[in-house]
Amino acid sequence: MFQAQQLVFYTCVSPVHMGAGQAIGAIDNPIQREVHTGHPLIAGSGLKGAVRHHFAHTWEDKNLITRLFGPERDASEHAGAVAFTDATLVAFPVRSLNNTFVYATCPSALARLKRLAREKAAWNVPAISASDETPPAMTSSNKAVSNNRRLVLEAFDFNASEDNGVAAIAQWLAVNSLPQTDEHSFFRDKLKTDFVVLPDTEFGYFVRNATVVEPHVKINNDTGTAEGEMLFYTENLPPETLLAGLVLASVERRKKGDNGNGLKSAEEVLKAVLRDEGKRKGLADRLLQVGGDATTGRGLIVIHPAGEVIQ
Repeated sequence: MFQAQQLVFYTCVSPVHMGAGQAIGAIDNPIQREVHTGHPLIAGSGLKGAVRHHFAHTWEDKNLITRLFGPERDASEHAGAVAFTDATLVAFPVRSLNNTFVYATCPSALARLKRLAREKAAWNVPAISASDETPPAMTSSNKAVSNNRRLVLEAFDFNASEDNGVAAIAQWLAVNSLPQTDEHSFFRDKLKTDFVVLPDTEFGYFVRNATVVEPHVKINNDTGTAEGEMLFYTENLPPETLLAGLVLASVERRKKGDNGNGLKSAEEVLKAVLRDEGKRKGLADRLLQVGGDATTGRGLIVIHPAGEVIQ
């Protein structure tokens, strides 16, 4: 049983490919998606594996990694003390006629975030529904909106209205989801002004059809040219995609027969994973590589614990 938890946000810095392992349709290597919503996600098992791999190459104390994450081979010795939930979608970057792109979301994505954040999220989920005419959009400001109150995303036109409640959510996300350091200041400001709530149906269209799809070829090592007809397409989450999940911790487990002296509490486990301690660096506000295509610069995300300012 987990006794401590921390809400964390994941921001894609590069395209991210967390493979689904199956291909349906024209995309050979699709990303992971929820079955019931079609929203992209990053599976908790993949996150935990990436974090363990990261620590294995950055922490000198290999014994601590085993204590926190469990043995690599003999799992019967003891269970790990830390777990990661699936990272679910909060906001998705969509190309905009004004201001390049907006951070788009929908009521169902915000409701799920509020459920994870609990009392930390002192805002209300906006109510918005699809229309038979021009679909509506609620915005945090009018900076991405044309003079005639039209918001143009990709090739689609929305009837936009500025909303104080949406502005409050955007402000909360700017404070809680991104590091509060100078290099992230542009994106914090953009999140405040270019945050858009769309109906679930319209938002679902963009997250299914506005991902990054890249062609790849297999190169023959001898000739240096494309080998046969080995053209394939890989799907990625675009940079600036924002996801959220929980890091869960329990009291550190022990091997059978150990007296249990010196075991870390659940809170200490969370701190060990997220925060710096001497030369050992935690996850907070640092780059982590997840998923495939690491050699092509894919899979870079920044992890930020909600509400924490990391020095």
